[in-house]
Amino acid sequence: MELAIHNWMRAESLEHTLSRISKLDYAYLEIQGTPENYDTKKVKLLLDIYGIKCWGSVTLMLEERNLLAKNKEQRKMSVQYVKDVAKMVSDLGGSVISLVPATVGKIIPDATPEQEWEWAVEGVREIYRYTEELGLQIGIEPINRFETYFINRGAQALALAEAVGPNCGVCLDTFHMNLEEVDMFKTIKQVGRRLVNFHVADNNRMAPGMGHLNWKKIIDTLKEIHYDKVLSVEFCAPLDRTPANPFPNSIETNPEGLTAEQKKFLEDHGSSAISDEFYTMLTKQSIDTLTNLIK
Repeated sequence: MELAIHNWMRAESLEHTLSRISKLDYAYLEIQGTPENYDTKKVKLLLDIYGIKCWGSVTLMLEERNLLAKNKEQRKMSVQYVKDVAKMVSDLGGSVISLVPATVGKIIPDATPEQEWEWAVEGVREIYRYTEELGLQIGIEPINRFETYFINRGAQALALAEAVGPNCGVCLDTFHMNLEEVDMFKTIKQVGRRLVNFHVADNNRMAPGMGHLNWKKIIDTLKEIHYDKVLSVEFCAPLDRTPANPFPNSIETNPEGLTAEQKKFLEDHGSSAISDEFYTMLTKQSIDTLTNLIK
C-alpha cells in the first residue's frame, strides 16, 4: 500500500500542495473533482516536477449535481460532470473515481426508493461504460446520514456496484464507517475484492492517529483481504473557535483564493479555512501514523 492525499481540504495552489506532500514522501494525489479549474497538461507537468502521481479524484456532488434527481436534464448534467472528472483523471494517468451518487447535504428524496435506485443504476452504468473505455475504476462511496440519505453503508455501495457491472467497485472511508457501520472490519471484509479505494481520517475527522480509531486493526484487515492499492488521506479538521482550542494557530484569519463553492463545501463539512502551519501538521501526522503500519 502507498499513500495519497486529497487537495480539496485547503484553498491553496496545486503547486503549494505538491511541494508540501513531496517533502513528506507522499506518492499520490487524489485531485479535487473540479475539472473546470485544471489544465491537465499543466497539472501533469507539475506532478512530474514534484515526483507525484495522480491516484484519482472524488466527485464533489454539490448544488444541482445529483444522479437521483427527478429532473432528467439534471441527471444528464450530473452524469456528464462525472464523465468530465473521469476524463481529467485519465489525462493525468490516474486510476479511480470515488463516486458519491447523490447531492451532498440533500436529505429529502425526490421520488420513491425504487425509482431513485433505477435512476442511480442507470446513471452509474452510463458512467461505468465510459470509465471502462478509459481504463478507470469507479468506487461507490458511502457517506454519513448527515450528508446524504442515499448510500451510507458499505453494503449499500456494494449492492449498487454489483448492479452496475463486474468491474465497478466501492470506496470506503474510515470517518463515515465509524458513524454508520456496526463493525467497520466486517464491512471491509464484506466489500472484499470490490474495494478499489480507501479514504482515511480519524473518528473526529482529524488526521489518523489523532482520534480513537484502531489503525493497526484497520490496516491488518485491509491486508487480510489483500488490498494493496492506495490509502488516500482525507482529514477535514473541525476548527475550534473557543478559548479551549488546542491548536491556536489553526484558523486562517485572511484566506485567499477561496471560491464561494469551496467555502461552502468546507463549512458544510464542519470546517473552514485553516492555516498552512496547521494543515502541514495534519498532513505529516497522517503519514507518520500510517507509514510503519503499511510496510
